[in-house]
Amino acid sequence: MSTSNVRVTNLQPLPSPRSFIDSQPITPEIAKVVTDARTAIENIEQGKDDRLVMLVGPCSIHDEKAGLEYAKKLAVLAEEVKDTILVVMRVYFEKPRTTVGWKGLINDPNLDGTFDMQSGLKRARAFLLEVLGLGLAAGTEFLDPFTPQYLADLISWGAIGARTTESQTHRQMASGLSMPIGYKNGTGGSLQIAVDAMMAARSPHAFLGIDLDGQASVVNTAGNKAQHLILRGGASGPNYDEETVAKASTLLSGAGLKPNVVIDCSHANSNKDHNRQPIVFRDAVRQRTAGNAGMIGLMLESHLNEGNQSLGNPADLKYGVSITDACINWETTEELLREAHATLS
Repeated sequence: MSTSNVRVTNLQPLPSPRSFIDSQPITPEIAKVVTDARTAIENIEQGKDDRLVMLVGPCSIHDEKAGLEYAKKLAVLAEEVKDTILVVMRVYFEKPRTTVGWKGLINDPNLDGTFDMQSGLKRARAFLLEVLGLGLAAGTEFLDPFTPQYLADLISWGAIGARTTESQTHRQMASGLSMPIGYKNGTGGSLQIAVDAMMAARSPHAFLGIDLDGQASVVNTAGNKAQHLILRGGASGPNYDEETVAKASTLLSGAGLKPNVVIDCSHANSNKDHNRQPIVFRDAVRQRTAGNAGMIGLMLESHLNEGNQSLGNPADLKYGVSITDACINWETTEELLREAHATLS
């Protein structure tokens, strides 16, 4: 009688991370885009660079064609505002769900419940290479602890989400990641959860994972001190106001951390209404110009076209419209970044 894998219906071997990297290699030019952006974000965190980081892009990538069209537009705008703003494109392939739903391009790339994750990883890596080839740095949320071995060499900024900030697995993973990491406050709105996560991730850890050859391994990390807190609101409402930003800075300083805060203009800060994102954005820029140097960045959920749509028949989906959270459109994105650039100049 078997006592193992009683509820597992199938196990499919997955090629090693090295095989993906070898077949879709990073070039010296792309490596420079990745490392330059990582260094710039760390300099912003340390007060050596007075620009704002802006993490801008779709809630999730589900259509690579539309995503690349967006990236081409953003790359031009990023060059235009680079003196005051470091633009990093949101390239999110993994979506945590409160209950169930589409989990992202890696998990279900064909949008049909076939869960062809091998294809999803290949398509995710190919898309990142296209974006980086434009000279545009990429940021993502890390969800599955195996994913970084397949993609992290192409990522300049990472996030630990509101649902996973309290997870020991994700804190340990973050301690070994090669890029700066933002930690979101908990879904209930707790800032302390994120501060605790930052303290944990600064420290060395040992945990179980895989190496580049796909071999089960004990992973030992040095700790990751390139970090900041992301305010995204919570069950109690928005938390981008000056009072909460000041409270967050005090909490961070009290824990011996740099009082660096990024404001997420979406999620609970906009009450999940994409039309309110510009309100949050403009208030955050105002706080920065009023002298709050600890407000180091902003996050916008933005796509070619505004709003969102339900995932039904993939053939019926509207082009350039999110299938997860609602986004502002490209025209609004362009207006906000140019406006912020002018203000910060």
